[in-house]
Amino acid sequence: MHSFGYRANALLTFSLTILALMCAIASLTDNFNSPSPTASVQILNVNRFQKKSTGDDEVAITLDISADLQSLFTWNTKQVFVFLAAEYSTPKNSLNQVSLWDGIIPEKEDAKFSIKTKNKYRFIDQGSNLRGRDFNLTLHWHVMPKTGKMFADKLVLPGFRLPESYR
Repeated sequence: MHSFGYRANALLTFSLTILALMCAIASLTDNFNSPSPTASVQILNVNRFQKKSTGDDEVAITLDISADLQSLFTWNTKQVFVFLAAEYSTPKNSLNQVSLWDGIIPEKEDAKFSIKTKNKYRFIDQGSNLRGRDFNLTLHWHVMPKTGKMFADKLVLPGFRLPESYR
């Protein structure tokens, strides 16, 4: 006859094997989801555009952000981290990225939103490179599943330009 410890070990091993298999299947089902998120961003106002005493350019803007990220949610999605970044190039750096706003979306019902907000983080360039600069606003998201690997993607919204002079 097998001892109690041996039986408990066999039951625990079997249970954990089944749990791992269920987690793997749950993770694989996310591959069948083909999300199609949409977003639009408008700059409502350039509140402040100045050269700081350190010589760096600083911009404060008011944004209108509308997005429908509901297609990112499946039954395996825990939450979605989303952020808006300004992306531009300068003679010194081929790609500069400045985060302007971010948020965590915990549920599918909250994934369709429209907000008017000022940039949450300071839009500063190290140097005087922002006057008259063309830039893209890019909405990035990271989907955090309950089980499985996290994935990220983005939506580039081109066609923005900063003023030629400081305000």
